[in-house]
Amino acid sequence: MSSPLTHFDSQGQAHMVDVAAKDVTHRVARASGAIRMQPATLALIESGSAKKGDVLGVARIAAIQGAKRTADLVPLCHPLPITRVAVDFELDTAASLVRCTAQVETLGRTGVEMEALTAVQVGLLTVYDMCKAADRGMVMTDIRLLHKRGGKSGDWVAD
Repeated sequence: MSSPLTHFDSQGQAHMVDVAAKDVTHRVARASGAIRMQPATLALIESGSAKKGDVLGVARIAAIQGAKRTADLVPLCHPLPITRVAVDFELDTAASLVRCTAQVETLGRTGVEMEALTAVQVGLLTVYDMCKAADRGMVMTDIRLLHKRGGKSGDWVAD
Protein backbone atom coordinates (compact mmCIF):
# COMPACT_ATOMS: atom_id res chain seq x y z
CA MET A 1 0.00 0.00 0.00
CA SER A 2 1.51 3.33 -1.03
CA SER A 3 1.39 6.35 1.23
CA PRO A 4 -0.88 9.30 0.37
CA LEU A 5 1.98 11.55 1.54
CA THR A 6 3.66 12.58 -1.71
CA HIS A 7 6.74 14.20 -0.17
CA PHE A 8 8.29 10.81 0.68
CA ASP A 9 9.91 8.39 -1.75
CA SER A 10 9.55 4.59 -1.66
CA GLN A 11 12.29 4.39 1.00
CA GLY A 12 10.53 6.94 3.21
CA GLN A 13 13.01 9.73 2.47
CA ALA A 14 11.74 13.30 2.09
CA HIS A 15 11.94 14.64 -1.46
CA MET A 16 10.53 17.37 -3.65
CA VAL A 17 7.69 16.00 -5.79
CA ASP A 18 8.45 15.82 -9.52
CA VAL A 19 5.77 17.88 -11.27
CA ALA A 20 7.35 17.84 -14.75
CA ALA A 21 4.69 15.54 -16.22
CA LYS A 22 1.76 17.56 -14.87
CA ASP A 23 -0.20 19.88 -17.16
CA VAL A 24 0.12 23.62 -16.81
CA THR A 25 -3.28 24.85 -15.65
CA HIS A 26 -4.75 27.93 -14.01
CA ARG A 27 -4.57 27.21 -10.28
CA VAL A 28 -6.24 29.20 -7.53
CA ALA A 29 -6.23 28.85 -3.75
CA ARG A 30 -8.07 30.87 -1.12
CA ALA A 31 -7.21 30.75 2.58
CA SER A 32 -8.26 32.63 5.69
CA GLY A 33 -7.44 33.12 9.34
CA ALA A 34 -8.00 35.54 12.19
CA ILE A 35 -6.22 37.26 15.03
CA ARG A 36 -8.18 37.86 18.21
CA MET A 37 -7.24 40.85 20.38
CA GLN A 38 -8.41 43.23 23.07
CA PRO A 39 -11.13 45.65 21.92
CA ALA A 40 -8.80 48.60 22.56
CA THR A 41 -6.21 47.10 20.21
CA LEU A 42 -8.80 46.64 17.49
CA ALA A 43 -9.85 50.27 18.01
CA LEU A 44 -6.21 51.37 17.45
CA ILE A 45 -6.14 49.46 14.15
CA GLU A 46 -9.51 50.82 13.06
CA SER A 47 -8.62 54.43 13.89
CA GLY A 48 -5.22 54.21 12.20
CA SER A 49 -3.57 55.52 15.37
CA ALA A 50 -1.27 52.56 16.08
CA LYS A 51 2.27 53.75 16.88
CA LYS A 52 3.79 51.92 13.91
CA GLY A 53 1.30 53.33 11.38
CA ASP A 54 -1.17 51.76 8.96
CA VAL A 55 -1.36 48.25 10.40
CA LEU A 56 -3.52 46.69 7.72
CA GLY A 57 -1.70 48.40 4.84
CA VAL A 58 1.64 47.04 6.04
CA ALA A 59 0.10 43.62 6.80
CA ARG A 60 -1.31 43.45 3.24
CA ILE A 61 2.13 44.04 1.72
CA ALA A 62 3.67 41.51 4.14
CA ALA A 63 1.05 38.90 3.17
CA ILE A 64 1.83 39.40 -0.52
CA GLN A 65 5.55 39.06 0.23
CA GLY A 66 4.81 35.91 2.25
CA ALA A 67 3.04 34.31 -0.71
CA LYS A 68 5.97 35.18 -2.98
CA ARG A 69 8.54 33.74 -0.52
CA THR A 70 6.75 30.50 0.40
CA ALA A 71 9.32 28.27 -1.33
CA ASP A 72 12.04 29.92 0.79
CA LEU A 73 10.15 29.11 3.99
CA VAL A 74 8.63 25.68 3.35
CA PRO A 75 11.43 23.32 2.31
CA LEU A 76 9.65 21.09 -0.22
CA CYS A 77 7.49 23.75 -1.91
CA HIS A 78 8.24 24.52 -5.54
CA PRO A 79 9.06 28.13 -6.40
CA LEU A 80 6.10 29.26 -8.49
CA PRO A 81 5.46 32.07 -10.96
CA ILE A 82 2.59 33.66 -9.05
CA THR A 83 0.28 35.65 -11.32
CA ARG A 84 -1.92 37.23 -8.64
CA VAL A 85 -2.16 37.72 -4.89
CA ALA A 86 -5.19 39.45 -3.37
CA VAL A 87 -5.36 40.05 0.38
CA ASP A 88 -8.35 41.39 2.28
CA PHE A 89 -8.76 42.26 5.95
CA GLU A 90 -12.07 42.51 7.77
CA LEU A 91 -12.53 44.00 11.23
CA ASP A 92 -15.05 42.18 13.43
CA THR A 93 -15.73 44.44 16.42
CA ALA A 94 -18.25 42.04 17.98
CA ALA A 95 -15.66 39.25 18.14
CA SER A 96 -12.73 41.67 18.62
CA LEU A 97 -10.68 40.23 15.79
CA VAL A 98 -9.22 40.89 12.38
CA ARG A 99 -9.87 38.34 9.61
CA CYS A 100 -7.41 37.93 6.77
CA THR A 101 -8.30 36.27 3.48
CA ALA A 102 -5.78 35.66 0.71
CA GLN A 103 -6.29 34.41 -2.83
CA VAL A 104 -3.27 33.32 -4.84
CA GLU A 105 -3.20 32.34 -8.52
CA THR A 106 -0.69 30.87 -10.96
CA LEU A 107 -0.43 29.21 -14.33
CA GLY A 108 1.62 26.19 -13.37
CA ARG A 109 2.11 22.49 -12.71
CA THR A 110 1.38 22.58 -8.99
CA GLY A 111 -1.09 24.38 -6.76
CA VAL A 112 -0.80 27.51 -4.66
CA GLU A 113 -2.42 26.30 -1.44
CA MET A 114 0.77 26.77 0.56
CA GLU A 115 1.23 30.27 -0.84
CA ALA A 116 -2.31 31.28 0.20
CA LEU A 117 -1.85 29.82 3.69
CA THR A 118 1.55 31.49 4.06
CA ALA A 119 0.11 34.84 2.96
CA VAL A 120 -2.57 34.65 5.65
CA GLN A 121 -0.14 33.64 8.38
CA VAL A 122 2.41 36.33 7.48
CA GLY A 123 -0.33 38.96 7.29
CA LEU A 124 -1.56 38.00 10.77
CA LEU A 125 2.00 37.87 12.15
CA THR A 126 2.50 41.40 10.87
CA VAL A 127 -0.65 42.59 12.65
CA TYR A 128 0.76 40.99 15.80
CA ASP A 129 4.17 42.62 15.30
CA MET A 130 2.71 46.07 14.72
CA CYS A 131 0.35 45.88 17.73
CA LYS A 132 2.32 43.82 20.28
CA ALA A 133 3.27 46.91 22.29
CA ALA A 134 -0.45 47.39 23.04
CA ASP A 135 -1.47 43.72 23.33
CA ARG A 136 0.91 40.77 23.65
CA GLY A 137 -1.99 38.38 24.26
CA MET A 138 -3.30 38.37 20.68
CA VAL A 139 -4.13 34.90 19.36
CA MET A 140 -3.95 33.77 15.72
CA THR A 141 -6.63 31.21 14.98
CA ASP A 142 -8.59 29.31 12.34
CA ILE A 143 -5.92 29.47 9.62
CA ARG A 144 -7.19 27.18 6.89
CA LEU A 145 -7.63 26.54 3.23
CA LEU A 146 -11.08 27.58 2.00
CA HIS A 147 -10.93 26.59 -1.65
CA LYS A 148 -8.56 25.35 -4.30
CA ARG A 149 -9.10 25.04 -8.04
CA GLY A 150 -7.10 23.56 -10.89
CA GLY A 151 -4.88 20.60 -11.53
CA LYS A 152 -5.55 16.88 -11.77
CA SER A 153 -7.41 16.70 -8.44
CA GLY A 154 -9.84 19.44 -9.51
CA ASP A 155 -11.78 21.69 -7.17
CA TRP A 156 -11.89 21.40 -3.39
CA VAL A 157 -14.04 23.46 -1.03
CA ALA A 158 -13.86 23.43 2.78
CA ASP A 159 -16.89 22.29 4.74
